[in-house]
Amino acid sequence: MTLTATRTPPAAVIAPAGGTTPPTDPTPPTPGQRQGILDTPDAPRPGSRADRMRQPRARKALQDVAEHYGVCVRPLALRRTDKVTGLTEIVDIPCGARLSSKCKPCAEKNRKLRQRQIREGWHLTDDPEPPVEAPTDEVRALLELRCALVFERHEAERISDWKQVADLDAGIVDLDEELSTHRVRGKLPRPAEEGKSRKARSTRRREDAPELPRLPVSTRTTGKVYTGKDGRTYQPSTLLTITLGSYGPVHTGARTRRGHTVPCTCGVLHADWDGLLGTPIDPNSYDYRRAAADAVFFAAGLDRLWQNLRRAAGYSVQYAGAVELQRRLTPHAHFAMRGTIPRALLKQVAAATYHQVWWPQFDTAVYSLRKPPVWDSASGRFVDPVTREPLQTWADAVDALDDEGAEPAYVLRLGTVDARGIQHGTKDAEKAIRYVTKYVTKDLTEQAAPSSEPQRDHFDRLHAELALIPCSPKCANWLLYGVEPEDPKAGLVPGRCSGKVHQRKTLGFTGRRVLISRRWSGKTLADLRADNRAWVREVLAGALADDEQPDTPATAGRYMFEIARPTDRDVGSLENRIMRSIYLRHTWKDQLEQALRPPGPVPATEINNGEKGTQ
Repeated sequence: MTLTATRTPPAAVIAPAGGTTPPTDPTPPTPGQRQGILDTPDAPRPGSRADRMRQPRARKALQDVAEHYGVCVRPLALRRTDKVTGLTEIVDIPCGARLSSKCKPCAEKNRKLRQRQIREGWHLTDDPEPPVEAPTDEVRALLELRCALVFERHEAERISDWKQVADLDAGIVDLDEELSTHRVRGKLPRPAEEGKSRKARSTRRREDAPELPRLPVSTRTTGKVYTGKDGRTYQPSTLLTITLGSYGPVHTGARTRRGHTVPCTCGVLHADWDGLLGTPIDPNSYDYRRAAADAVFFAAGLDRLWQNLRRAAGYSVQYAGAVELQRRLTPHAHFAMRGTIPRALLKQVAAATYHQVWWPQFDTAVYSLRKPPVWDSASGRFVDPVTREPLQTWADAVDALDDEGAEPAYVLRLGTVDARGIQHGTKDAEKAIRYVTKYVTKDLTEQAAPSSEPQRDHFDRLHAELALIPCSPKCANWLLYGVEPEDPKAGLVPGRCSGKVHQRKTLGFTGRRVLISRRWSGKTLADLRADNRAWVREVLAGALADDEQPDTPATAGRYMFEIARPTDRDVGSLENRIMRSIYLRHTWKDQLEQALRPPGPVPATEINNGEKGTQ
């Protein structure tokens, strides 16, 4: 994009109309003025090393300017080659980081897009379901051919012609690849994969769980419409907060609606900066084991909650929200939910929601980190360090769960839910959207980083518990519980698994931070970005370069792109690339503001001249 703009020099360098420079004040500053500028008690001597250390670095200052104008500070260099003219140039594209610690401008753009996505889909009155296209003649022909191949494969399998079966399987694979290039979504099952067995668990509810109300689920996604006494109709939505249960009393600084601090369980009024906030009152009785397990399986519990809400409410409930960490380092979630559900029903569904983890038992360790099972190279198995007996394989441990009376390894239960009705177009709606996305640009643990010794101890104890919980069937921590992991190999060390569950920056939660249902607004972030670009093109009209116009069938495939290395000669330094982007961004912003500015009044002389010219 090539745009031009006129720059006005700073006022300090503009000469007056007479052509002479303004006179300067020759009076030197007084000793009091010098002391106020340089000779303050804390100011270092000018020119000293301490004075130089106080000066900002040029690169950091440039980064601040880039963040001010919303320019990516870590652009990715792409080499674009025009196949027609042979012209090659370097094009910088934003890195697209989601965290402000990596790139603040890109993270802020992503947060604003999320806010727009939530805003567009929260209070819809019609289902955002686009009409489904009819399959094309090419798709129908490919499906008919696939029907013939499946039938021929069945006949070849019936007569045990295995060579013909293999050839037909290869033909079905090729046909599926060809079908994926057309306007059809989803996949069809392949006959060669139908023989694989799949574990199926009983769907019977647990006896210790409350009853879950059920209704036939309709396809609508909009909420109920209410009619007031004055005849006006209302269709509010809900701001929903989902929190896990308690693992022991912690120091809190809760406040009332009027802003008054509520006394903590320990009897002390804690300020917002108190280093005890979020830490257990009695760390020895705090259930760190359950807190760690709930963090690992919290994402699965949220999925189960939305399934149960749809069955209880009778319509396809849509949601958009984000997961955060509380001060006690426990994940909780804020959701914008379309429509309203009675609070009593919400609490009933939350109490009846649970998630069962059908893994081998991992509540009691059989081995310790100091003396774990060892690898036997002769048998290719992990064995007991004393008896040399091989451990139970993963397949045998999972098959034992099919026995009658087998219990899941862990059962996750949700804590409390808090719902609040939100009316469309009110200030509360905008506040709620900002509230849901306030921590989207931060890492999960960055928003609840420990700042005191008790908080660091609490963080370390929870992380130490997470380091010993199995994160997947292939996790090395299964060796501590007497079970050989799936696909074992030499070098597995319990307590050293590299899975995200065990990392300090996740604290057990490895699901998606931002959760949005599929039928929320009908638009993804890519669609919103495309809408933004189309709006800018429409506003600027002819001010765009030819290569910035939307791709057409004539220009599609004209350019070839490849990632350029920072060390390539034609790439240039990162600082100079950022400075070019800052100037372009400033230029585009000026021209966009000028295009959006309403036209000024037309002088009467021009109107009269125009009338004379038309006579």
